[in-house]
Amino acid sequence: MDLEQILKSLQKGKISVSKAEKLLSLHSIEKIENIAQIDIGRKNRKGIPEVIFAERKQLLDLKKIIKKILLKNNNVVVSRIRKKDFENVLKFSKRNKYKIKKGKNTTTILLYKKIIQKTGGNVGIITAGTSDIGVAEEARLMCESMNCNCICSYDAGIAGLHRTLPILKEFIEKEVDSVIVAAGMEGALASIVSSMINVPVIGVPTSVGYGYGEKGTGALAAMLQSCSLGLSVVNIDNGIGAGAIASKISNQKNKSRK
Repeated sequence: MDLEQILKSLQKGKISVSKAEKLLSLHSIEKIENIAQIDIGRKNRKGIPEVIFAERKQLLDLKKIIKKILLKNNNVVVSRIRKKDFENVLKFSKRNKYKIKKGKNTTTILLYKKIIQKTGGNVGIITAGTSDIGVAEEARLMCESMNCNCICSYDAGIAGLHRTLPILKEFIEKEVDSVIVAAGMEGALASIVSSMINVPVIGVPTSVGYGYGEKGTGALAAMLQSCSLGLSVVNIDNGIGAGAIASKISNQKNKSRK
């Protein structure tokens, strides 16, 4: 039984309190051989679902982990699948009748069994350039796994500031509750957005750049030194982390409206 079925059975008197307690304990940690311990109850406990970081995992282990999580949960984000394994994971998912959401320029995917209802808040996502899209798409998939609706605009950086202003107007009109800004090079877009919009902004420095501030270090330093209050910063290329915190903010604000 999933969590909802357990609680409904308890409410209707079909199972005892001790039985419910035992079943609920099974929803906390799932051990997979000597490979992993899956935090199945994370979404119910803190509103953020389990995420599989696939970059260093062997393909067979990755498949076992995906299968085990989706036995108990409706969806899971599989982050940064190795390129050589990507098509294999997609075929495996289709064979098991999991639905798949992919992102542009990323091997991160969102797998789910039933349609994920957009019951959460609104998150705005903007990138400085096209090179930042993969990280932004990773953030989008994370947000969607947390029931959020995403309004996205890519390649709207300060090299042509006139591109930035219309999307900020759209964010305001659509009442986004938080904004994710993915930017490399000098990372200035995060400060600009934070200075012009009245919601929390999460800056994601991306590993785009060369020379003195190469591999995102320039963007990270610039965002951390920002004069614009209301800007928080995650690590370089951490789209998953940005998506999680933006969704938490947006979902909390959405709850308070109800």
